[in-house]
Amino acid sequence: MIVELRRYTLHEGRRDELIDLFDREFVETQEELGMAVLGQFRDLDRPDRFVWLRGFTDMQSRRTGLTAFYSGPVWAKHGPAANATMLDSDDVLLLREIVAVPVFDRGTANPEAVLHATIWHWAGPVPDPTQSPKETLAVLRTEYAANDFPRLPVREGEHALVWLTRSPLQADVPVEVVKTEHLRLRPTHRSTLH
Repeated sequence: MIVELRRYTLHEGRRDELIDLFDREFVETQEELGMAVLGQFRDLDRPDRFVWLRGFTDMQSRRTGLTAFYSGPVWAKHGPAANATMLDSDDVLLLREIVAVPVFDRGTANPEAVLHATIWHWAGPVPDPTQSPKETLAVLRTEYAANDFPRLPVREGEHALVWLTRSPLQADVPVEVVKTEHLRLRPTHRSTLH
């Protein structure tokens, strides 16, 4: 599966407004078009950051689904309100699953749950990991296919390996990693990843 890791920087104090709109209007409407809304999160260390994961079977289905959604009636009606909450929506990594993102029942997220995303940035192409620590929920690496939906930019020239875990990642950072990011994420009540 192809996965977008999307990080939006919002106007101060507007994160809950976007989450309410997103969870109400943008979950099932995207899934009806063949996309998977895998998880929506509050970044616990950045109060004006909304993070979410969207999945696609392949690059062709990504282009088809995004075209249908962003030219469709739901985005036409609610997109301007969503965009009004945002300062930046272009912080996006295009990834491919190595260990699939698990999907749990929507609406059952523990309001106190915390997921951890650890992103290792490499200077060159990312090797597949040889092992996954026991706390691993999912592992994703950069998808090197060209972004064929330029209306939604992605970070190009990135070489990233993303670990999703329930507790802080306990793994030695390879010497080839040039930068590490840590995100502490609290699932929204409608996130299927929790």
